[in-house]
Amino acid sequence: MKEIKLEETMINPFALIGKDWLVLTAGDEKGYNGMTVSWGHLGCLWSPNRPTAVAYVRESRYTKKFIDENDLFTLSLISDKKALGYLGSHSGRDEDKFANAGVKPLFVDGTTAVEGAKLVLVCRKLYAAPLSEEGFVDKSILEKDYGSGNMHTMYVGEIIKVLAE
Repeated sequence: MKEIKLEETMINPFALIGKDWLVLTAGDEKGYNGMTVSWGHLGCLWSPNRPTAVAYVRESRYTKKFIDENDLFTLSLISDKKALGYLGSHSGRDEDKFANAGVKPLFVDGTTAVEGAKLVLVCRKLYAAPLSEEGFVDKSILEKDYGSGNMHTMYVGEIIKVLAE
Protein backbone atom coordinates (compact mmCIF):
# COMPACT_ATOMS: atom_id res chain seq x y z
CA MET A 1 0.00 0.00 0.00
CA LYS A 2 1.11 3.53 -0.61
CA GLU A 3 0.02 6.79 0.92
CA ILE A 4 -1.97 9.06 -1.39
CA LYS A 5 -3.59 12.44 -0.98
CA LEU A 6 -7.28 12.37 -0.14
CA GLU A 7 -7.90 14.77 -3.03
CA GLU A 8 -6.54 12.11 -5.44
CA THR A 9 -9.28 9.63 -4.58
CA MET A 10 -12.49 9.39 -6.54
CA ILE A 11 -14.69 8.34 -3.62
CA ASN A 12 -18.43 8.04 -4.03
CA PRO A 13 -19.47 7.92 -0.35
CA PHE A 14 -22.90 6.48 -1.15
CA ALA A 15 -21.34 3.50 -2.93
CA LEU A 16 -18.34 3.20 -0.62
CA ILE A 17 -20.31 3.10 2.63
CA GLY A 18 -23.84 2.08 1.70
CA LYS A 19 -23.14 -0.44 -1.05
CA ASP A 20 -19.54 -1.69 -0.83
CA TRP A 21 -19.34 -1.47 2.97
CA LEU A 22 -16.22 -0.86 5.02
CA VAL A 23 -14.43 -2.51 7.91
CA LEU A 24 -14.10 -0.20 10.91
CA THR A 25 -11.15 -1.24 13.05
CA ALA A 26 -9.52 0.14 16.18
CA GLY A 27 -6.77 -0.97 18.52
CA ASP A 28 -3.16 -1.99 18.02
CA GLU A 29 -0.86 -5.01 18.12
CA LYS A 30 -1.77 -5.60 21.79
CA GLY A 31 -5.48 -5.82 21.02
CA TYR A 32 -7.84 -4.82 18.23
CA ASN A 33 -11.22 -5.59 16.76
CA GLY A 34 -13.14 -4.68 13.66
CA MET A 35 -16.65 -4.77 12.28
CA THR A 36 -18.47 -4.18 9.03
CA VAL A 37 -20.13 -0.79 8.67
CA SER A 38 -22.68 0.33 6.13
CA TRP A 39 -23.84 3.53 7.80
CA GLY A 40 -21.60 6.59 7.88
CA HIS A 41 -20.59 9.85 6.25
CA LEU A 42 -17.61 11.47 4.57
CA GLY A 43 -17.21 15.23 4.26
CA CYS A 44 -15.67 18.34 5.77
CA LEU A 45 -16.34 19.57 9.28
CA TRP A 46 -14.93 22.23 11.60
CA SER A 47 -12.16 24.70 10.87
CA PRO A 48 -10.23 24.56 8.65
CA ASN A 49 -12.72 22.33 6.76
CA ARG A 50 -11.16 19.15 8.10
CA PRO A 51 -11.73 16.03 5.99
CA THR A 52 -13.80 13.76 8.22
CA ALA A 53 -15.38 10.35 8.39
CA VAL A 54 -18.36 9.67 10.63
CA ALA A 55 -19.03 6.13 11.83
CA TYR A 56 -21.81 4.74 13.99
CA VAL A 57 -21.27 1.88 16.43
CA ARG A 58 -23.95 0.21 18.55
CA GLU A 59 -23.42 0.02 22.31
CA SER A 60 -23.38 -3.78 22.17
CA ARG A 61 -20.51 -4.08 19.69
CA TYR A 62 -17.16 -5.30 20.99
CA THR A 63 -15.36 -2.96 18.58
CA LYS A 64 -16.80 0.00 20.53
CA LYS A 65 -14.44 -0.76 23.42
CA PHE A 66 -11.45 -0.35 21.11
CA ILE A 67 -12.71 2.86 19.54
CA ASP A 68 -13.42 4.32 22.97
CA GLU A 69 -9.97 3.37 24.29
CA ASN A 70 -7.92 4.62 21.33
CA ASP A 71 -7.35 7.91 19.53
CA LEU A 72 -7.30 6.39 16.03
CA PHE A 73 -9.57 4.16 13.98
CA THR A 74 -9.53 3.02 10.38
CA LEU A 75 -12.02 2.36 7.62
CA SER A 76 -10.85 -0.32 5.16
CA LEU A 77 -12.39 -1.14 1.80
CA ILE A 78 -12.14 -4.85 1.06
CA SER A 79 -13.78 -6.71 -1.79
CA ASP A 80 -14.38 -10.05 -0.04
CA LYS A 81 -18.15 -10.01 0.59
CA LYS A 82 -17.98 -13.25 2.58
CA ALA A 83 -15.42 -11.70 4.95
CA LEU A 84 -17.52 -8.54 5.23
CA GLY A 85 -20.54 -10.64 6.15
CA TYR A 86 -18.56 -12.57 8.75
CA LEU A 87 -17.01 -9.47 10.32
CA GLY A 88 -20.47 -7.93 10.60
CA SER A 89 -22.17 -10.94 12.19
CA HIS A 90 -19.64 -12.40 14.64
CA SER A 91 -18.07 -11.03 17.81
CA GLY A 92 -14.38 -10.72 18.52
CA ARG A 93 -15.22 -11.31 22.19
CA ASP A 94 -15.65 -15.00 21.42
CA GLU A 95 -13.09 -15.74 18.72
CA ASP A 96 -10.29 -14.47 16.49
CA LYS A 97 -12.77 -12.86 14.15
CA PHE A 98 -10.16 -11.66 11.65
CA ALA A 99 -8.66 -15.14 11.23
CA ASN A 100 -12.06 -16.80 10.94
CA ALA A 101 -13.13 -14.21 8.34
CA GLY A 102 -9.98 -14.94 6.35
CA VAL A 103 -8.43 -11.48 6.74
CA LYS A 104 -5.25 -10.29 8.43
CA PRO A 105 -4.57 -7.14 10.43
CA LEU A 106 -2.40 -4.39 8.99
CA PHE A 107 -0.75 -2.38 11.74
CA VAL A 108 -0.21 1.22 10.66
CA ASP A 109 0.64 4.33 12.68
CA GLY A 110 -0.35 2.78 16.01
CA THR A 111 -3.71 1.46 14.83
CA THR A 112 -5.09 -1.47 12.86
CA ALA A 113 -6.55 -1.78 9.38
CA VAL A 114 -7.20 -4.76 7.09
CA GLU A 115 -4.28 -6.11 5.08
CA GLY A 116 -4.96 -6.21 1.35
CA ALA A 117 -7.59 -3.47 1.48
CA LYS A 118 -8.06 -1.44 -1.69
CA LEU A 119 -8.35 1.73 0.39
CA VAL A 120 -7.70 2.60 4.04
CA LEU A 121 -8.75 5.82 5.75
CA VAL A 122 -6.81 6.41 8.97
CA CYS A 123 -8.86 8.65 11.25
CA ARG A 124 -8.05 10.57 14.42
CA LYS A 125 -11.06 10.62 16.73
CA LEU A 126 -12.35 14.17 17.23
CA TYR A 127 -15.80 13.64 18.71
CA ALA A 128 -17.98 10.90 20.16
CA ALA A 129 -21.59 11.16 21.28
CA PRO A 130 -24.40 8.67 21.79
CA LEU A 131 -27.51 9.13 19.69
CA SER A 132 -30.51 9.88 21.85
CA GLU A 133 -34.20 9.14 21.40
CA GLU A 134 -34.96 12.81 22.03
CA GLY A 135 -32.96 13.83 18.96
CA PHE A 136 -35.12 11.92 16.48
CA VAL A 137 -37.62 14.15 14.72
CA ASP A 138 -38.87 11.19 12.66
CA LYS A 139 -39.90 8.74 15.40
CA SER A 140 -40.49 5.95 12.86
CA ILE A 141 -36.70 5.53 12.67
CA LEU A 142 -36.67 4.70 16.38
CA GLU A 143 -39.27 1.98 15.89
CA LYS A 144 -37.58 0.50 12.84
CA ASP A 145 -33.90 0.71 13.78
CA TYR A 146 -33.93 0.91 17.59
CA GLY A 147 -36.97 -1.08 18.63
CA SER A 148 -34.85 -3.09 21.05
CA GLY A 149 -32.76 -0.15 22.23
CA ASN A 150 -29.04 -0.71 21.51
CA MET A 151 -28.44 2.83 20.25
CA HIS A 152 -25.42 3.91 18.25
CA THR A 153 -22.58 6.17 19.29
CA MET A 154 -21.49 8.59 16.57
CA TYR A 155 -17.74 8.96 16.07
CA VAL A 156 -16.29 11.82 14.02
CA GLY A 157 -12.72 11.23 12.90
CA GLU A 158 -10.39 13.50 10.97
CA ILE A 159 -8.96 11.62 8.00
CA ILE A 160 -5.22 12.00 8.60
CA LYS A 161 -3.90 9.44 6.10
CA VAL A 162 -5.16 7.61 3.04
CA LEU A 163 -3.58 4.37 1.86
CA ALA A 164 -4.38 2.71 -1.47
CA GLU A 165 -3.21 -0.28 -3.48
